[in-house]
Amino acid sequence: MNTHATPVSRDAGDDPVAARADAQGAAGAMAAQPPVPASAPAHAIAMGRSHPHESARAQVAGLAHYIDDLPELKGTLYAAPILSPVAHGRLNAVRADAALALPGVRGVVLAADVPGDKLLAAFAHDEPVFATDTVQHVGQVVGLVVADSVMLARRAARQVTLDITPLPAVLTVQEALARESYVLPPVFVRRGDAPAALAQAPHRLQGTLEVGGQEHFYLEGQIAYALPLEQRQWCIYSSTQHPGEVQHWVAHALGLDNHAVRVECRRMGGGFGGKETQAGHLAVWAAVAAHKLGRPVKLRLDRDDDFMVTGKRHPFAYEYDVGYDDSGRITGLKLHMAANCGFSADLSGPVADRAVFHADNAYFLEDVEIASYRCKTNTQSHTAFRGFGGPQGVIVIEAILGDIARALGRDALDVRLANLYGTTERNVTHYQMPVEDNVLHDLLPKLERTAHYRQRQAAIAAWNAGSPVLKRGMAITPVKFGISFTATLFNQAGALVHVYTDGSVQVNHGGTEMGQGLHTKVAQIVADELGVPMERVLVTASDTAKVPNASATAASSGTDLNGRAAQFAARNVRENLAAFVCGLDGCGAGSIRFEGGRVISPVQERAWEDVVHAAYANRIQLWSDGFYRTPKIHYDKTTLTGRPFYYFAYGAACTEVAIDTLTGESRLLAVDILHDVGRSINPAIDVGQIEGAFVQGMGWLTTEQLVWNDRGVLSTHAPSTYKIPATGDVPAHFKVDLWHEANREDNVGGSKAVGEPPFMLAISVYEALRNAVAAARGGDAPVQLQAPATAENVLRSLGRLG
Repeated sequence: MNTHATPVSRDAGDDPVAARADAQGAAGAMAAQPPVPASAPAHAIAMGRSHPHESARAQVAGLAHYIDDLPELKGTLYAAPILSPVAHGRLNAVRADAALALPGVRGVVLAADVPGDKLLAAFAHDEPVFATDTVQHVGQVVGLVVADSVMLARRAARQVTLDITPLPAVLTVQEALARESYVLPPVFVRRGDAPAALAQAPHRLQGTLEVGGQEHFYLEGQIAYALPLEQRQWCIYSSTQHPGEVQHWVAHALGLDNHAVRVECRRMGGGFGGKETQAGHLAVWAAVAAHKLGRPVKLRLDRDDDFMVTGKRHPFAYEYDVGYDDSGRITGLKLHMAANCGFSADLSGPVADRAVFHADNAYFLEDVEIASYRCKTNTQSHTAFRGFGGPQGVIVIEAILGDIARALGRDALDVRLANLYGTTERNVTHYQMPVEDNVLHDLLPKLERTAHYRQRQAAIAAWNAGSPVLKRGMAITPVKFGISFTATLFNQAGALVHVYTDGSVQVNHGGTEMGQGLHTKVAQIVADELGVPMERVLVTASDTAKVPNASATAASSGTDLNGRAAQFAARNVRENLAAFVCGLDGCGAGSIRFEGGRVISPVQERAWEDVVHAAYANRIQLWSDGFYRTPKIHYDKTTLTGRPFYYFAYGAACTEVAIDTLTGESRLLAVDILHDVGRSINPAIDVGQIEGAFVQGMGWLTTEQLVWNDRGVLSTHAPSTYKIPATGDVPAHFKVDLWHEANREDNVGGSKAVGEPPFMLAISVYEALRNAVAAARGGDAPVQLQAPATAENVLRSLGRLG
């Protein structure tokens, strides 16, 4: 099925490219309600349709509750963090007398007040709940001030003074490498003989690249509300992608069993990975404060503190040495990847591992040697972010191929096509996983045709020849993204489906809703499994008291795991009802159909509600659990080999840009995307995810620059200094088509994951900018353009700024 995104309106003015984009966009605007795909089940009434997001009406009306909207219990107190002003130092004393003297301030909470383990229950066990003997970055939380109001707590926190003796700080990857400062040991992956292949290569290039981090900038900041209950039990409201981990962390810090802590999350106002682990910090801090004071405590970081306290996407630095033949096909590669992890491990190990896994992107690397360094610096502890290291792997190989194309004087698309994984040979990754579902040999040529790539390249060359100041560039880049948690144990999910006697259906599963439409898709899946209208299905808040031990909603696997678990739970209920009806009608259970709110046997057709009521009267179980674990996957984390992914999601983007060679400013002119979501469960949601991921990726690579000064202070810590993309940055021509093929693996509804893979399509923006720079500079030398490609970095790449 092909679906087109409605273009964003923009005045084309006298720009012929923008005018053409407007015309093409208007011609390709999609119908509001696409038909059910021919491949959907015949009885489908929900899957395959663009149902509105389950919270859309409530959100538009301001009636969707986030944690700060919940009614507060009498006696609730409010906390604010005490932050380190020093990047690295010895903490000698905390002086809080001035804060405690303020009327309404109820207490100060420090490391000594943690009743359980003073270290967080993180994987590496290397991060304190509150700073103790030392501080490790500017913004590290030393403690909390708790008061009767939010603003009083924040004012009081600023009255606390810290006695800190400064120590030498490591602030860059280069310093960390020189000192061998690592949060985890380096990892090396090799296949073939890269040094020999490089020595024999017809052509050879060396280069470096630096790619910055990215602030999550979720609309709803980090927040937790901790409520002490009776008999040492707790309820925690947390804006988290991982309620199970919050439960574990809070219990660990309070010295309790997990069963004493219940964590609930109805929805988040965005997560993007920033609430996978680091929401746990807020919950632990609030719970420790509530434990000390014996009253409910809410902790919500303001935007500046959120910037200073929480981790970002990992910045990376690269060195590469590549050999290639006359067609541009890579014959040997040595790649050095250094991740800036911040002061603790957090999720840096698996993030860096996934960067290694995706350093091939869509291309076969026969003789390759990859070194991955996990550098410890005195900055915020960097964490998960949409793509989870994948973008940092994909961008370097795309940059390498772009440089190869320039060196050979060939079109970069031809070089990319020459390097693609094959279908029957040259189809095993450097981590020993066969690529069995590659659609790029068909998808890329289709996008090339529909985006008129060759014709536009010729037009761009003519434009650049006659334009001394404004230069244009265009690029097509693909993505091949592995779907599953690389840690095999997380690829499991549970769900509960309850059918009530009036025929209404309630679903609860272990995933979390952060705006991505997970609950909507799960409701569609359950509705079709039971053959009922979607409005009869309600998905409730994620809750550790209902589905235990749930994995994080991450790795793009939310629907794959939780949708399948909910489908299995619904199927169990359906089979109970089918067995009941076949007993009534004397037929086989397999002949009972559930469609359109009716239950149909060869003998009689009944209303769904009537069957449910009769089944209850006959003591038939009307609820069930469901469990799913991803098949086929296995992975050896010591060698980084195996099959860590169930399948791959594919896509490609064609992007055209312009740069002003005098100012370094750039503009996105047109985007054409063809992306593989399998058989879409909800096309509107999938297209929205593709659009949002692309724009977020564009921000990472163009405007979102994180700057730490020489004292380790994050200078870009507010919307005034940190630039995320705005609507004006989206071009008039922004066209999204969905690839027509169902998932070749047995995934729920034939669908594929969509959350993270499209993020990497924005690398086409970066490559298009490099092509525009190359057009301005002339010659075949590699283009050194550090990301993000801010105006300053574009000017540096042009050689016009020191």
